Amino acid sequence: MAPIQKNIQLTGADRNLPDGDELEDVRLLDSYDEDGENEDANYSLSSNHRRIQVRITGMTCSACSNSVEGALKSLIGVVRASVSLLQNKADVVFDSASVNVSLLFLLTFLLGFCCFIIVVSVSDVDHNLVGLSSVETLNQDDDIKNAIEDAGFEAEIVPEASSTKKSSSSTLVGQFSIGGMTCAACVNSVEGILRKLPGVKRAVVALATSLGEVEYDPTLITKDEIVEAIEDAGFEGSLLQSSQQDKIILDVKGILSEMDVKLLEGILCNLKGVRQFYFNRTSKELEVLFDPLVLSSRALVDGIEEGSSGNIKLHVKNPYTRMTSKDLEETSNMFRLFMTSLFLSCGPFIMGDWLKWALVSVVQFVIGKRFYVAAWRALKNGSTNMDVLVALGTSASYFYSVCALLYGAVTGFWSPTYFETSAMLITFVLLGKYLETLAKGKTSDAIKKLVELAPATAILLLKDKGGKIVGEKEIDALLIYPGDVLKVLPGTKIPVDGLVVWGTSYVNESMVTGEAIPVSKEVNCSVIGGTINLRGSLHIQATKVGSDTVLSQIVSMVETAQMSKAPIQKFADYVASIFVPTVILFSLLTFSGWYIGGVTGSYSEQWLPENGNHFVFALMFAISVVVIACPCALGLATPTAVMVATGVGANNGVLIKGGDALERAQMVNCVVFDKTGTLTQGKATVTTAKVFTEMQRGDFLTLVASAEASSEHPLAKAILEYARHFHFFEEPSTTSNIQYPEKDPKYSGWLLDASEFCALPGRGIQCIINEKQVLVGNRSLLTESGVNIPTHAEKFVVELEESAKTGILVAYGSVFIGVLGVADSLKREAAVVVEALLKMGVTPVMVTGDNWRTAQAVAKEVGIHDVRAGVMPAEKADVIRSFQKNGRIVAMVGDGINDSPALAAADVGMAIGAGTDIAIEAADYVLMKSNLEDVITAIDLSRKTFSRIRLNYVFAMAYNLTALPIAAGVFFPLVKLKLPPWAAGACMAMSSVSVVCSSLLLRRYRKPRLTDILEITVET
Repeated sequence: MAPIQKNIQLTGADRNLPDGDELEDVRLLDSYDEDGENEDANYSLSSNHRRIQVRITGMTCSACSNSVEGALKSLIGVVRASVSLLQNKADVVFDSASVNVSLLFLLTFLLGFCCFIIVVSVSDVDHNLVGLSSVETLNQDDDIKNAIEDAGFEAEIVPEASSTKKSSSSTLVGQFSIGGMTCAACVNSVEGILRKLPGVKRAVVALATSLGEVEYDPTLITKDEIVEAIEDAGFEGSLLQSSQQDKIILDVKGILSEMDVKLLEGILCNLKGVRQFYFNRTSKELEVLFDPLVLSSRALVDGIEEGSSGNIKLHVKNPYTRMTSKDLEETSNMFRLFMTSLFLSCGPFIMGDWLKWALVSVVQFVIGKRFYVAAWRALKNGSTNMDVLVALGTSASYFYSVCALLYGAVTGFWSPTYFETSAMLITFVLLGKYLETLAKGKTSDAIKKLVELAPATAILLLKDKGGKIVGEKEIDALLIYPGDVLKVLPGTKIPVDGLVVWGTSYVNESMVTGEAIPVSKEVNCSVIGGTINLRGSLHIQATKVGSDTVLSQIVSMVETAQMSKAPIQKFADYVASIFVPTVILFSLLTFSGWYIGGVTGSYSEQWLPENGNHFVFALMFAISVVVIACPCALGLATPTAVMVATGVGANNGVLIKGGDALERAQMVNCVVFDKTGTLTQGKATVTTAKVFTEMQRGDFLTLVASAEASSEHPLAKAILEYARHFHFFEEPSTTSNIQYPEKDPKYSGWLLDASEFCALPGRGIQCIINEKQVLVGNRSLLTESGVNIPTHAEKFVVELEESAKTGILVAYGSVFIGVLGVADSLKREAAVVVEALLKMGVTPVMVTGDNWRTAQAVAKEVGIHDVRAGVMPAEKADVIRSFQKNGRIVAMVGDGINDSPALAAADVGMAIGAGTDIAIEAADYVLMKSNLEDVITAIDLSRKTFSRIRLNYVFAMAYNLTALPIAAGVFFPLVKLKLPPWAAGACMAMSSVSVVCSSLLLRRYRKPRLTDILEITVET
């Protein structure tokens, strides 16, 4: 029997929990499973290899972490040692036969890094390889326990419930918060680091949201190792959420004393499936790592609340709420830094040089520490960013002033100092950062509004073993599971997607579908989470929860779009990679030019400031060049505009899947429409049924309905509805969840048994009834099967097609027996949208599998001149490619499974929101309202967005191209225009703010009115 893994919970005798910002860096350590999935693949494991992880404090810089790491690696028997400075964590793999665990701890303490160890995780790397007995394992754990207690700590071995590891061959997607990025160069650096990690399949980093999305193989790399890689690169990293639901963060209420904390720890230690936990006493947040195969999140919450007799109440923290609170904290922190810097910077204008030095030193190295740290991160990773320029410019001004002050004190020759330049530079940059943070927060308002649509709690109906309702309980909406039956009161929001199992009501779905008219809901009707129940009470059974709900998928789609990069962003990435080195070179040339020119007498001495010299004169120009340049404006030009545009699109019922789709859509000059369900309502109705044999009309309809009973095609449903009405005199159902006769016991007796059913895409269906073949479909199906169509029947079908109806032919036993006429009315806005597209310079095309006459009749009614009829589903993509070969940028608008190849082949795929999941998956745009006017909105929004992006780039480039010569003093000989360094810093700060504000103007976007578009005259 394999030994059970242990966790050791450590508490110092005088332990004080960290508070404030320190708590943000404290994270749970992932447990290491029996398969050794977290081990580095670069080394092999012997039977004696062991792994420990320990949190250490006292390290203050990379030199500290390097010294600890180097000392650990120097020990004989240590296979691998890795120390993370920002995580305060050491990870050591060693040969237990060669190294005593106590020696590792003793070495760490002797190095001077002591005393605040929070959690130590100890696990066998592979129990099958280790081959140790339970007694031997216990001895190893006791060694560690004794070593820690000898160091002055109390240690307690906390047993962890064993669990079966779920083998995962698929990848996981994690979303990480990344702090410290300032420009496109930082983004490129982080992306490069993440993509090089073993097991990482995809990594995308967004500057505007400070988020990173990583797809990785959990068998090769863990979430903590990704965070560690981000932090080792010098940035702040933390996991926000993951597709692997094994971690939960809870708000805890009811913790009033140390006894309550002990009670909570005791409950968690006794819950099977809990791997690790950490309770933050300051924020009252509880992080729990658990095995989802053993323990569900709801069982975890219930277990804690019941174990405390209801004294402790828990609430699940929403990842988006946590992200919002973190943004607010960052904004308030930036404001505090700015105000402090402003207060200290005002003094140097009226004080003596020695007091200036004291005050500015605080601004330079305490408040301005963030710029030095960020500059070091960039340089360490082989890149440069805005922080390098700020650190370089302020340092030059500060250290020159210090040297001038000390030189004057020694020699008595007092040169002017520029302490206020350094302080005001930092102050203005912080002001710009504060305003930029505020503005960037506004760009994600769309996601915040979407998240707020979902209710925080739900009423769960409790049932006994017999299924009888015995009570109800209010639970957190994030703890709902599929199959739960929930009670929805009038006026409240529906918590998740589900089916109505009891009650009738009307539901307002406008916030999701855009349909203003309330929708009637009865038993077996589907409901969408986040919509509002208006009248009666409903009992719904949850079918989709968490990330599977419609609302969550919309949020995810918008978020993914905001994370994506438009191809035009490559321009900014390239400029960012060479921008800072170019500016520094230009600054050196500026300094050299002015200094050499002064020494050689190329300009008048009167140009120099009072008590100044050529060196200081040239240095001020050089500093102005360094600090006025702004790579941030270029880096923010595209992502902020894309963020706002995707949010605006979501608010208008148009979901955009990425910046690349947004960029392609603004170039669209050809829109291809599918007919059924796109230009038409998609609600076909049978208008005519004519029998051409002696068969009775009722028998004819029964035969056709029996054949179509196994089909999912909209026309089949229309035939079944018509036949049911004929036999039972019922009105067509008004709900979207129709119970057809073949599924309803009440009507099951009237349908005939059909066998060997086969659907033939683009032609119809065939089956066997009463040992005879039944064919239901178009002409080609019957002709290919050798069925003769009489002339008078053909004439009748032609008349149907010329009146925009579809003729469905029926053969029974190789004999033609009748025709059904099916009509699908056009959407009321179809003709106006087609005319508007023509006015916008976009060519509309219709592609359909229907016959030529019906297609031509529909196209004539909506005003489309280019029609492709009789096109099989697989051939629709070929039609798209034929347009593309002629140089067209093609958008495809469709709704069905048969449209998905064409949607994928088109430059821009637009799926109708009421369409199939496969079509929506293949598309780049999703039109949630199923309204064709949103095709106009999608194209118009993309055009306006990229006009804004181009304007942002023009401004950013024009700013730098204009500001740099002014700062370098190019115009000084002519007009005596000189820009002081602090003023240059203010200009730089405002440039990035202005770009973000320019993007925010897109929030004022309003959908174009078709009446306005129709007044446009296209120039030819």
